[in-house]
Amino acid sequence: METETLALAHGADFSLWGLYAQATLTVKIVMWLLVLSSFWAWAIIIQKHIVFRRARSEQARFEAAFWSGQPLDELYDKIGPEPDGRAETVFAAGMTEWRRSHRVDGALIPGAQARIDRSMDVAISKEAEGLEKGLPFLATVGSTAPFIGLFGTVWGIMNAFINIAEQQNTNLAVVAPGIAEALLATGLGLLAAIPAVIFYNKLSSDSDKIVRGYESFADEFATILSRQLDA
Repeated sequence: METETLALAHGADFSLWGLYAQATLTVKIVMWLLVLSSFWAWAIIIQKHIVFRRARSEQARFEAAFWSGQPLDELYDKIGPEPDGRAETVFAAGMTEWRRSHRVDGALIPGAQARIDRSMDVAISKEAEGLEKGLPFLATVGSTAPFIGLFGTVWGIMNAFINIAEQQNTNLAVVAPGIAEALLATGLGLLAAIPAVIFYNKLSSDSDKIVRGYESFADEFATILSRQLDA
């Protein structure tokens, strides 16, 4: 019996590929789901870092032009009503409504300030939605991946006990391969969840900071227009 047990122990493949190959179909599907979720999460993380860096750079560049003393009408004519930049889009929304609020004789239509504020708020909401796109997936992976991995582990352990009952052998050399392949699913779940949670928190914070910058600019721009309205 001891010789047979040693032969089983030496014959078992405990590499990652070996554990995957020995797993049941259900556990393999769980592993593939977790691996694909992890790759997708990392793709979102990298893409969001690029988008946020570009947004911060564009915001700094636009605000430098805005506060340079250049007339607002000239700046608006330069960037157009539908610019590519996010901060420019907020500015363009306010300026577009500002021009629409003037009658042919140059007088302002009543309620211009409220419409300008609302136009910029709508633009900010759209830009915020674009910045946050994909972040809910990170939150979903972070909260569900450990449980999906745990499901794979439970299923794998159940099959390991079934094999034990069929072979009527509780030796560690018989039990270990089944337990190891089952625990691999939990490991993959944690591998997918931990980065997703960490970067979800960081990217959410970065997105909030960028949106607060747009809101601060909108408030300052509305104040400038309000002075002109009062004048």
